[in-house]
Amino acid sequence: MAFTVLYDSNVLYPNTVRDLLIRLAQHGIVQAKWTEQILDEMEAALRRNDVGDDEKRAELRRRMNGAVRDCIVNDYEPLIEGLKLPDPNDRHVLAAAIKAGAQVIVTDNSKDFPSERLAEWDIEQKTADDFVMDLIDLDDRVVYGCVMEIVSSRRRKPVTFDDVLGQLERSQLIGSVSMLRSGPVEGI
Repeated sequence: MAFTVLYDSNVLYPNTVRDLLIRLAQHGIVQAKWTEQILDEMEAALRRNDVGDDEKRAELRRRMNGAVRDCIVNDYEPLIEGLKLPDPNDRHVLAAAIKAGAQVIVTDNSKDFPSERLAEWDIEQKTADDFVMDLIDLDDRVVYGCVMEIVSSRRRKPVTFDDVLGQLERSQLIGSVSMLRSGPVEGI
């Protein structure tokens, strides 16, 4: 049985990281969760950085929600008020993780999710890099396979395994890329 994780908006923003995290969930290594509010934040960041138009951002959102079974967390809002985090604007993320029964919040915003605040809920915070490294340790074949699927899915120009690793590296998945570069396992 896959463990449950909640993806924060900042790990869903970079295209290749988002693609990898969703593919990992599709392969059943984790049960990924997020909320409409998290997607609102991701969409706002894409808009601020002029990534796509409104129609493309809406289509991305529909595709994400359709790509992972049971990904949307609902009815977490009553928990928000009673939670304490350094940034009150991040309480909705913790509330959704609690409601979903998540063991991990995947976020690159570590300072706003201190371990002592999450421990009472038996939730850990992991950066996207630490999370993917853990999954490589758990089942490297699935992670390699997901990266190869990204390579195969890119249509605009020929993309290589190293190109995708470079994109992940630029998104700060330094340790994960190092592990992936150490060589694919037999049979991949």
